[in-house]
Formats: sequence, C-alpha cells, structure tokens
Amino acid sequence: MSVISLLPASIPSPPQGVWYLGPVPLRAYGIIIACAMVVAVLLTKKRYEERGGDPELVYDVALWAIPCGIVGARLYHVITSPYQYFGPNGQWLEIFRIWEGGIAIMGGIIGGVIGSAIALHRAGQRMGPFADAVAPTMLIAQAMGRFGNWFNQELFGKPTTLPWGLEIDDRHLPAGYASGTLFHPTFLYEVIWNLTMAFIIIALDKKLKFKGGQLIFLYLSLYAIGRFWIENLRIDPAKIFLGMRLNAWSALVIIIIGIVGFLIAGKRGASTRVEAPERTEENVE
Repeated sequence: MSVISLLPASIPSPPQGVWYLGPVPLRAYGIIIACAMVVAVLLTKKRYEERGGDPELVYDVALWAIPCGIVGARLYHVITSPYQYFGPNGQWLEIFRIWEGGIAIMGGIIGGVIGSAIALHRAGQRMGPFADAVAPTMLIAQAMGRFGNWFNQELFGKPTTLPWGLEIDDRHLPAGYASGTLFHPTFLYEVIWNLTMAFIIIALDKKLKFKGGQLIFLYLSLYAIGRFWIENLRIDPAKIFLGMRLNAWSALVIIIIGIVGFLIAGKRGASTRVEAPERTEENVE
C-alpha cells in the first residue's frame, strides 16, 4: 500500500467560522489571532528573560507592537486591494471590519517593528536582543493565524487533484470554478513552513553564536522564502506588477533585506544579550 493511498481524499473546510453568544458574534478568525498574540507574548517573555532582559518589559512592548501591527497589517491590505474599498463597487466603511479578515502580515511586520522600536526606546533598551527573542515566536503566531484563513475559506491556492486538496463551499467558491473543485491548502503549507522555520531558528540559536539582530533578519528571510512560493499558488484577487503578484515582490524585497541585514548585524558584532546600562555622567543626577 502506497503512502499516497493512506492520505485523505481531501481536506474539508470548517462548516462555519462564526458562532453567536446571544447577539454577540464569536469569530474564529479573531479568536485565533488573539490566541496567537498571547502565545507569542508568553514565548517571547521566556526567550527575552533568557537573554538577560526584563520579562515584564515584553508586556509593555506588546501594548505598542500589537496595535501598531494590526494597523499596519490593515493598511497594507487596503493599499494593495483598493478595489474592495474604493471606486464604484467599493465600500470604504468595510476598512474597519477587520474581524472579517483582510489583514496582511507584510504590513503587520512593519507596524509591529515600529511599535516595538517606540516601546524599547522609551524603556532605554536595545532592539537587537528583543528582536532576536521574538523571531521564532512570530513564526509560531503566524502559523496559528493561518487557521483563521481556513475557517474563513479564503486565500487558498490553485485547483489541484492532490490527495490533500482543500474543499471549498459553493458560497466561497471563486467565479468560474465548478462545485466540488479542490484547491491547494495554502494555509496548511504556510503552517508547516512557519513551524519548521521556527524550529530551525530555535535549534540554530542554541548551537551557534549569533550577533545581536541576526536572528530577526534570519526570520525575515526564511519566512519570505516560504511566502514567495506560496503566494504564487494563490488565486485570490491581487495587484499584478510586471507579471507577478505584489505580495510576491514584497517577499523578494524582504528576502534581500533579511540577507543584507543578517550580514550587517554580523559585522557590527553587537551582543544578543541585554546588557546593564552604563552609568555615565549624563545620567547621574
């Protein structure tokens, strides 16, 4: 009996993504994102403490990074998908309905970095050790978040006849595809990729002596490599630039930034640990 024959004929999609507690809707997407944030904060707290940092500072950083990340993620999605919100068929008020999906991790990374930088600057702490602590936890949180796409039956890939093809209900089926068509489960591909890369970063961090900031740039490169090939499988509407989806171009840019940043951080040679602030004449009252 072959391995292929042991696999399921297809992957079903959840029958619903919203439950009601009286008049209050409980959306799987929002619940999953919230859980992913909690997991990321708790794991980062542990890793940052191992680097000599104050674990309680992680909560302060989260208070800046999470809102900024959400805003950045939504802005990126709106900017790259303007037809959904503007123009003759657009509904601009839909911009604020983030619980229905439509947040882009590319923008979330940018917003999260800005929020973290503000919080760490206010606390007088370096970005490098914190960024290295958060690197693998981001991948784990992103893997969790992709299950929200599964519940929403969105962002799947091209049609496929592979045994792990994803079932999509007729109400979520893109125009032009027959009922019963199976699609590449890109949410699952990214879950597997992100968790694998998180494990690799954690394993390398224990065996090798990285310099401050290198792990976060390694995260950017590894995540973007996976996102590049997964992005090119997707069939949801997207801006096309020079024959390729805009998010794929963004992934390529992030790969380059990750590689260059990794090399620069290595040359700088900063410590990946939190060092006690030096007492100088300027901070002596």
